[in-house]
Order: sequence, then structure tokens, then C-alpha cells
Amino acid sequence: MKNNHLIFEGCELVGKSYLISKIYDFLEKKYNKNKNILDGCHWINSDIGIFGGEKSKPIINGYIEILKDLKNENVIFEKFHISDIVYQKMYHNKKIDYKKEEKLLSDLNTKIILLTVKPDKKLFEKRLNDRLNLYPHYKRIIKSPNWYIKQQKEYKKEIKKTKLPYIEIDTTNLPTNNWEDILKWLKEK
Repeated sequence: MKNNHLIFEGCELVGKSYLISKIYDFLEKKYNKNKNILDGCHWINSDIGIFGGEKSKPIINGYIEILKDLKNENVIFEKFHISDIVYQKMYHNKKIDYKKEEKLLSDLNTKIILLTVKPDKKLFEKRLNDRLNLYPHYKRIIKSPNWYIKQQKEYKKEIKKTKLPYIEIDTTNLPTNNWEDILKWLKEK
């Protein structure tokens, strides 16, 4: 079985969950071994209130241990260390080093998919309204469209520093078929 270890990164509201669902569905169907369990791919939403916090680095290291246990499986992380770097910088003006963790991720053949959109305030306003309609609790951490545009700039700066292979995918126009570009990059199609 081919193992794909993937990290989807990108600022809030760029469509990570949408694109992940497409990649997950493809990998899960292709590599499923048990018709009673969805075991062809594991999707871990690793951020739920963790990144930018004081315990983020030890938790990320815990996720790396999970990835080691699943080294022969397909695993998708929704946000990871790049998100923590960006969040720590933007929320706390704190610089955090993940060189050791990147080496471990590299040894596990991990790749990053960075999702970006056109830096357009109206696009972010629309997506923000969509998010609030689906997830009312998001109102507690809502930011202005300019803040999300600034966050995306930080992601673009940080991705250039990674030693891991990565691809940048534009998700300005959703729904889209550019998830197939990711599968081609992974040599899955």
C-alpha cells in the first residue's frame, strides 16, 4: 500500500475541509481494507483550539508519534506546525522552531498542501458569512477580512522556509476540481 502523509495548511476560510474531503474520499476508497471501517485513510483535524496555545508544540509532537504508528497508512492532518508558527506569531508575536519536528516529518515522507485564495475582502466576507451560518461558535473568534488576508501572507512566507515538499493550490473558486491536481502531484492519478 502506498502511504500518503499529508498536511493541509492555509489561513482560515480557504476551503481546507472541502478539499480534504475530496482527497480523503479518493484515498479511503482506493486503500480501504475493511468494509466495516473507513480504514483506507485517516483524517485528523488537529487544530481544535490547540495552535497558538502554550501546549501546541507537545501536542504536535504527540501527533507525530501517532503518524509513526500509522507510518504504513494514509494520514491527512488538517493544519499542523506551519499553522502553529503563524498563530504564535500573529497572536503572541512569538517565534517557534519546528526544525526537529520537520526532520521527523520528512523521515515519514510527509508532504504539505498549502491552500490559498485571491486576497479579496469580499471573498473573505462571503466565506465568513458561510462559516458563521454553519458554525455559530466561530463568532467567538471572528476576525476582519483584512486579518485573514494578513494571515494568508504569513502562511506564504512560512511555507517557503519548510524543508518538506509542498504544493500551493488556489481555492478561490469553490467548488473546483483542483483536488485532482493534488492527486497527480501525489502520483495517485
